[in-house]
Amino acid sequence: MFRTACTAAFVVLGLAAGVRAETTVKLTNMHICCGGCTRAIVAATKDLEGAKVAVDQDAEEVTIRAENKAAAQKAVDAILAAGYHAVTESKDVTIGDDSGAKSGKVRRLTVSGAHNCCGACTVAIKGALKTVEGVQADTCKAKQTSFVVEGEFDAQALVKALADAGFHVKVQ
Repeated sequence: MFRTACTAAFVVLGLAAGVRAETTVKLTNMHICCGGCTRAIVAATKDLEGAKVAVDQDAEEVTIRAENKAAAQKAVDAILAAGYHAVTESKDVTIGDDSGAKSGKVRRLTVSGAHNCCGACTVAIKGALKTVEGVQADTCKAKQTSFVVEGEFDAQALVKALADAGFHVKVQ
């Protein structure tokens, strides 16, 4: 009887050890206006091991199901690198500001990395730029991921406006 109880305990422990703690992360407040946006997110994450990404274009949300926190963070990082910004309430992943924007006013700034696959993306980017006090001009055009912004504006405010619109960027 003792041996049977020990065997059962080992089986239960072995099964428990084989169970992985899945991490689910929902990304919201993204700019996903078209099939091109959806395909770009899928392409950015397709080769990641341990993470599956589902894009809901209508809700402009992404759900990541990963084997663990590290795999979930890699998926989030790949989406950010593809030019998308998001909000998450997850405690398992972080979405930081790696834009390189310095505090203070600038007259000219080169922005790069924004996902901008179509006219609707460009309209959203230009709309975000218009909300930044002091922005006077930009060179943003559809299908270009880099553009110049001119005026007298706060660089961090510009990055925040783009992030709030769903675009993750870097500045030079």
